[in-house]
Amino acid sequence: MTRYHPLLVALHWGLAAMIAGALIMGGQELAALPNDSPDKLFSLRAHMTVGLVIGALMVLRLVTRLRTQHPPKADTGNALLNTGGRGAHWALYGLVLLMVASGIGISITAGLPDIVFGGSGAPLPETFNDLAPRKAHGILSKLLALTILAHVAGWAYHQFALKDGLISRMWFGKRSE
Repeated sequence: MTRYHPLLVALHWGLAAMIAGALIMGGQELAALPNDSPDKLFSLRAHMTVGLVIGALMVLRLVTRLRTQHPPKADTGNALLNTGGRGAHWALYGLVLLMVASGIGISITAGLPDIVFGGSGAPLPETFNDLAPRKAHGILSKLLALTILAHVAGWAYHQFALKDGLISRMWFGKRSE
């Protein structure tokens, strides 16, 4: 087996784009908008929707990962780097799912489903910053961003230092050669 299952490949790249977008939107757009801004509801609706889609697709990705054959574990020639790489991959799953869970926690705690999707007309809370799930969401977003950077650094190490073409495993094509 030289490549991952095509569904896993599609989910990898689609989720990469959605997660990057959600992190940027949450950290830049939503954080900068005051809760009494008319644009906040639209941005929250988009962020919450994308977050839920990410959560569902991550579960699908995890199930696909566990149920399909995949290439042998990558080998850098260094046991510590190999362990770190495997740990970082599982951390990505965990952190994304925790981000979704903390986002749902913010939503429920602040009564957002009725406000954002139900058209209740109620105002948003003055701030989300005092909510425990919001604090967790902020910390998790930083940890997720750092783990993504480590993932990209791992790719760069394989691509430019080891020159082993590891990225081809996460692309479309014949699975066995």
